[in-house]
Amino acid sequence: MNSPYLLQPHLGPSSNLNQHHHFQFFTFKKTTQSSEVFFLGLRISGIFFRMKEVQLGSHTVRSHGVTVARTHMHDWLILLLLVVIDVVLYIIHPFYRFVGKDMMDDLRYPLKSNTVPFWAVPVYAVLLPMMIFLIVYIRRRDVYDLHHAILGLLFSVLVTAVITDSIKNAVGRPRPDFFWRCFPDGKDAYDKWGNVICHGDKSVIKEGHKSFPSGHTSGSFAGLGFLSLYLSGKIKAFDRKGHVAKLCIVFLPLLVASLVGVSRVDDYWHHWQDVFAGGLLGLLVATFCYLQFFPPPYHAHGWGPYAYFRVLEESNANTNTTNVATLQDAMAGEVQVVNQEEEISDNGFTGLHLARGSSSTLEDIESGKR
Repeated sequence: MNSPYLLQPHLGPSSNLNQHHHFQFFTFKKTTQSSEVFFLGLRISGIFFRMKEVQLGSHTVRSHGVTVARTHMHDWLILLLLVVIDVVLYIIHPFYRFVGKDMMDDLRYPLKSNTVPFWAVPVYAVLLPMMIFLIVYIRRRDVYDLHHAILGLLFSVLVTAVITDSIKNAVGRPRPDFFWRCFPDGKDAYDKWGNVICHGDKSVIKEGHKSFPSGHTSGSFAGLGFLSLYLSGKIKAFDRKGHVAKLCIVFLPLLVASLVGVSRVDDYWHHWQDVFAGGLLGLLVATFCYLQFFPPPYHAHGWGPYAYFRVLEESNANTNTTNVATLQDAMAGEVQVVNQEEEISDNGFTGLHLARGSSSTLEDIESGKR
């Protein structure tokens, strides 16, 4: 077996005990070098297998919350700006569309109270999703997921509110119960052009010109639609394993939002077109805002935000750099040890030649050759 590290010598008849001992010493040293190289390989492999990955739970609100919020400071300022814009849109008067006498046939529905009050929309469309985000954070301890979920949800609801109120004021479509808003006593009046002359409460009349699109419906689909996308990513609803039960969880928020839209038609506050447009608008904005922070739910990495995977890549890159430096130092140290042992082995090999040369000289002298 010809190996530079493990020698199996064949001793001839002329080999004596001295030679055998010298050769066995050399064989032992080379075998030691083989072991050193073997363990060097193990150490190299261990370094690569010990390359660290960012684990869930390593980025909490306490450790990274301030940094994440500071990074997205401009986004939070834009959110405040959206709040101000929506307040202004709510205060200003909508366009008072022409409403003639012949149009009143479709606007004589009774004036009823809201089944779902206005204050309830932020509760189930904003606070409820935030509570779910917090529960996920308590389990995973990922501040990136918590922060981006809340930020994306608020963007979804506020952007939808601004778009909805802008269209409401621009269109000025009368609600189905407009007749009783305009003429609470049931006595209608019109000007010379045939337009209505309302004598009801001004705030009630103003609200009667904000039918299209439905704000309750758009806000519900903006918040609950975002929650539906969030849950579908977290439970991996589209992992191609055929678990239909996961879809039930995904559809539940959308069902609640749909029922809110139906209640708006039942209360005669909106036409069905208003509800349909509001639901489509809210769901569309929710999808855009969700994809701004999270991969699509059907993606392999759909369970986490983009920021988490970006930090993961950066951490792995830094770990690789550190491990390469450590690896180089380890290899340098091991090579030095191997070189030192090779020098010792070479000295042993020289001693073997010297010993064999001395033995041959003694044999020659004894045999009378010298």
